[in-house]
Amino acid sequence: MIGYDDIEAAARRTAGGTRPVTLARAGERLWFALEFLQHTGTFKARGALNFTVAHAESGSIPAAGVTIASGGNAGLACAWAAGRQGVPATVFVPETAPAVKVARLRRLGAEVRQVGGEYAESAEACAEFAAANGALASHAYDHPLVAAGAGTLLTEIAAARPSIGTVVVSVGGGGLFAGVAAAALRHGTRVVAVEPEGSRALDAALAAGAPVDVPVRSVAADSLGARRVSAEALRRAQQPHTASLLVRDEEIVAARRRLWEEHRIVVEHGAAAAYAGALSLAASGAEPEGETCVVLCGANTDPSDLV
Repeated sequence: MIGYDDIEAAARRTAGGTRPVTLARAGERLWFALEFLQHTGTFKARGALNFTVAHAESGSIPAAGVTIASGGNAGLACAWAAGRQGVPATVFVPETAPAVKVARLRRLGAEVRQVGGEYAESAEACAEFAAANGALASHAYDHPLVAAGAGTLLTEIAAARPSIGTVVVSVGGGGLFAGVAAAALRHGTRVVAVEPEGSRALDAALAAGAPVDVPVRSVAADSLGARRVSAEALRRAQQPHTASLLVRDEEIVAARRRLWEEHRIVVEHGAAAAYAGALSLAASGAEPEGETCVVLCGANTDPSDLV
């Protein structure tokens, strides 16, 4: 289990390399964390940079560079972070990965290999590649350095706005949630994990008491399409300062459009899932006391369907 010391170490490694989070008021007691302004468009840059810098410092990055499987966003972050260290990156993505993400991966200099119909199949191909070529295997979410890097987001939110008592995040494989929940424990912050009903790896793990495979069928599957949640995310979800919530695809689509129409914010469906969760809490009367912050991450989308 990652600890707060791991998050503090990640903050030191990534200082000056990542963009500090920007908070924007969205309502009387609601704030948005504009993490889609982060390098490569998502929080993933935090974990990817922590991973590569840590390995560079230890001299453990091979000539073959780094490799990762991703729905797109983690691959973008890995390619960006690898480029900062001057090492090659080979990124495996599903054949269904959005064209906007594949094109940007290539612009970042990554070798892109499209394999399979979903993330899990790309991950298998990536593991085979690492074993055969000796590349350093990173992970989209299930790695302590990656999760610790993501946790720096919560420390920045808490420092910028100490009155925020609840942070709402979207969950796929659980890397962001695990890191944020680990940091939140130190700051006394509640964390709400939001998943699509059709891609509910964390919810299923909570019900089973262990990570289990789930089917992936959601409009947000390109970024929240992990078949299995990390053990670290499950451990954090079992702690009393966290909660889990499911939203329907229709709610995600409506939340994404509302972000555009009311705030002129364009994000991926995966990012809009967190806002859908916050809206669901408010509509149910279960809105938390104090101020709430919704993490909006994921700018790698085609906005043409919003107009």
